[in-house]
Amino acid sequence: MKVAVYGAGGVGGYVGGRLAQAGAEVHLIARGAHLDALREAGLRVESVEGDFAVDLPATDDPAEIGPCDYVLFTVKSFDTEAAARNLAPLVGEDTAVVSLQNGVENESILADEIGAEHVMGGVAYVFSTIGEPGVIEHTGGPTSFTVGELDGSRTERAERLAEWFERADGMDVELSESVRTEIWEKAAFICAQAGMTAAVRLPLGEVRRHEESWSMYRRLFEEVCEVGRAAGTDLTEETVEEWMAFAEGLEGDAYSSLHYDLTHGKRMELEGLHGAIIRRAREHDIAVPMNEAVYAILTPWAARNAQSDED
Repeated sequence: MKVAVYGAGGVGGYVGGRLAQAGAEVHLIARGAHLDALREAGLRVESVEGDFAVDLPATDDPAEIGPCDYVLFTVKSFDTEAAARNLAPLVGEDTAVVSLQNGVENESILADEIGAEHVMGGVAYVFSTIGEPGVIEHTGGPTSFTVGELDGSRTERAERLAEWFERADGMDVELSESVRTEIWEKAAFICAQAGMTAAVRLPLGEVRRHEESWSMYRRLFEEVCEVGRAAGTDLTEETVEEWMAFAEGLEGDAYSSLHYDLTHGKRMELEGLHGAIIRRAREHDIAVPMNEAVYAILTPWAARNAQSDED
């Protein structure tokens, strides 16, 4: 199996490394100092499940790789449009591009650029980031992945990808016939988790400890589920209860990737998360005051970080 990982950061680097361990032909697409380090010393993963290193070809030019069986698309949501325009050299007649990103708009952007027949959906639950150039730090989490066709069909290419994920160490996989719903479920969780830990700047344990903040957390989740139902997904009250129970079980010092980016001067996925929910809510005339509040609080910080990144 020939795989390109477009965006070999925390998620992409971890998955690409594990698939390479399992015997797949993996090519990494990265940029900057991270790319330089990958070229010079290969990929190193420091994992709670055991460290490992793999020497993989890395580039910033998809044309050097050519058509693949799968492209694992793992760039940040704010880079989706630009990266999608560079996918053509990787996409052959039967290529599947699998988004493992945050947010609910990435798949439609990809479909507009390369054709819906080439796009699969995916969800990644893994706590990993670039510790330093060339090094992925995997600190925990369920390391679970969901993949599936966006139309709910069960295809040979989806089954084959799931089999490779199962073959790899350190990854659990589910082949889903309702991956759109699961993409929205994750978006709801992230909007609640990111909204409270980034906008309020409290660890999850403190959010849970105060009745008002925990109620706000729940309302963020409920708002996204309401918008998701209007968009045609099967998000029920049981979904809310299950995910609130999941959040109850997380470690008290947990924050979110949005909080990390906020406090480390990195570009933030605010538009792809709360911004996307607000836009979809307006399409369906749904009130989402909690998401709007989070968006309003974080917008100046997102603009500051984006400017710093450009400078």
